[in-house]
Parts: sequence; structure tokens; C-alpha cells
Amino acid sequence: MKAEIISIGTELLLGEITDLNAAYLASQLPLLGLDLHFISTVGDNKIRLIETLDHAWKRSDIIITTGGLGPTEDDVTREAIAEFCHETISIDQSLVDQFKNLFRQFNMEMPESNIKQAAVIPSCQIIPNPRGTAPGWWVEKQGHVIISMPGPPSEMQLMWNNVIAPRIKEKYCSSVIISCTIKTFGLSEAKLGELTRSYLLHDNPSVGIYAKPDGIHLRVTAKAETEERAKSMVDKTVKELRQIAGEYIWGIDNDTLEGLISNIFISKNLSLATLEINTGGILANMITATAESTKFYKCGIVINHNRLRPDFGMNENVMMQYGDISQQTAKEAATAVKRRFNSSVGVGLIGVMENEAPDYKPGTIIIGIDDGNHNYSFQRIFPGNRTQIKQRAAVSALFELRKIML
Repeated sequence: MKAEIISIGTELLLGEITDLNAAYLASQLPLLGLDLHFISTVGDNKIRLIETLDHAWKRSDIIITTGGLGPTEDDVTREAIAEFCHETISIDQSLVDQFKNLFRQFNMEMPESNIKQAAVIPSCQIIPNPRGTAPGWWVEKQGHVIISMPGPPSEMQLMWNNVIAPRIKEKYCSSVIISCTIKTFGLSEAKLGELTRSYLLHDNPSVGIYAKPDGIHLRVTAKAETEERAKSMVDKTVKELRQIAGEYIWGIDNDTLEGLISNIFISKNLSLATLEINTGGILANMITATAESTKFYKCGIVINHNRLRPDFGMNENVMMQYGDISQQTAKEAATAVKRRFNSSVGVGLIGVMENEAPDYKPGTIIIGIDDGNHNYSFQRIFPGNRTQIKQRAAVSALFELRKIML
């Protein structure tokens, strides 16, 4: 079946927000065996939205809209779908009562404008929204389906995973689809693409390659009549790709680098401390993204000024001899923070953001790791803007730390 996504909101057209919903849905539809041929973006204008629905209706079986289900005057998705389907809107009083109870839980009085969100048409089935007041619509008509979900990504994704995807799978998927994501770091997308080129040309199982903040991902997807057969196809391809990518693979599916680091340190009963220079604390922020970090992560020091470094136990002689930005200084940072907080392992991270070091290009990442037995140093160069470089610095540090700890 052919699917189409319509993202609704003038703020999308103005570039005020990024369309995370379309990207998420585009990654999910192939897992249901649906072919996505078109993604459209339309502003909060009922006439243009009806025209977009008409185009989608003529070329797609399942139309998925996100956004425009709020309580304000410019939220016109419900009205546009109703007019497109030639149906009359009415207010579902049971939904109004639900909204009032929700507001009452927060000791708030429900604004009259929220009643608009209780609008329904005869052919729609209401999709509950546990995170907001905008219920979704499921409209079946003349062999087509229009699925309308709210714009906030957290609300949309929960609705999709809890209700929409299972219903699509039950009603329209005759085959079983299994997928697995292989996560790599240290290879460029082009290089990994060259290494896996023959697999990228396969239809079933198919292999897709995606650039992500935590590296380059390979997603293997297989379709078969039985789950056992689909899983066997995926497992075979994943095994072969593991042999190709080898040491650059750091995780599978829902693995996160911070989660893997957490598991390693907790299982070994070790502790960690970090000292960052010019990266704004992004490494500490990434490590503490998991609640388990309280069991092993002692402290993170963030320095943004060279003269402050001796205050945190760093040897001034090392910096005078090798410079404020160097592999020796990164190793000294790791040792200093390990010693200061009596941790099992210390990590020093230095980022070169602009032309601030004559011997180092902007985008250079220098990592020092002291595990008590050895003091390691690594140097990498990444392209990108300041935010991207900082993010890649943290990912690179965790990747190297994982390799050492294993």
C-alpha cells in the first residue's frame, strides 16, 4: 500500500521549527511494509489543506497528517478533513467531559476554545491522546484511510506506537516485517557505503544507511510470510555486516553509548569523573542522560578559560611544555580529574572550535583517558559547526572509553 505524509503548520513553512514528525514516520512506515512516496508541508490554511488532501487521495491509500489539531482559530485540520469528506462536524460531549476532568486535575478551568478539540465527523474514530487534549482521527472512506495526529512529537509518537501502528499492522499487513539497526562510529557515511555497497542494492532484506549524531547506522529490514523466516533473513545479513564493519560497531537497535558505558561501569563496580575544556559540559550531559549514572559517575568539571585549569589540579608544567591544547594536556586533564575525585577512571576532553590553536584545525577533538593502569590519548577531526563538533566530541570520547573498558 502507498502512504503519504502531510505535515501541517505555518511555523514549518517559516522554518521556525523542524519537522521531526515526518522524519519519524518516514522511518516507521517501511517497518509496516508501506511505501512512502510523498511528504507534503502545508500551512494553517483550510483551502490549501483541502487541495493537498485531494492530491494525496488520488495517489495514496493511507494519508497521515500531523498538526493543526489544537484549540486555536488557525488549527483547521479537522475542518479541512470534514469538508473534504463532505461530512458535518459535531461536538462529542464525552470528549468535552474528559477535557474538563483533565483541567480539573491541574486545578485549572478549561477555556471554551478547547471544546473545538472535541469535534468529530460520522466516519471518524477517535484516537485517544494520553499526553494532551488533542485526540487523533482515524477516517476510513472509499478504500482510503486518513489518519490525523497532533503536532507535538511526544504526543504523536505515543499515539503512533500505542494505537496507529498496531492497527495498520492488523488491518493491512499480510506479511511479517523484522528490522535491526547496526550502529557504527568512526567511519564516514561514504566509506561505510562503499564497504556495504552490495547490501545496499538488495531488496529483501533491504539495507539502509543513515547519518546520525551518534555515528552512521545501518538498518536491515526483511519481509516474509512468517516471523521466523523474516528474523532468519535479518540475522544472516546482520552477521555478514558485523564482519565488514567490525570494531566500528558499538551498538544494536535501542542501544545508546551512555547506556552501554553505564552498564560497563556498574557491572565492574568502577567510578568515572570527567574534565572538559571548550565543550561546554556536553560529555557530562550525555553521561547523565541515563538515570543509572548516579551509581558510577562522580563529577564533571567544565572549563572554558585556560587560566582556570591549575585550580582543578592540572599540572602547569605540562601545559607550558606542550601547550593548552595538546594530547599531553588531555591526558593530564584525565589524570587530574581522576585524582581529584578519587575515581577509577578519568576522562579529559578538549575541543578546538575555532582558529584558537595554530597546530590544530577547527573541529579537532582530543581525548585523554586514565584508567589507573594506562593513560591513553586520541585525536580526531570532525567537520561541522560548533554545536555539531561538540556533540561529536562527546560521542567520540564515549566511543573510545567503551573500547578501553571492554
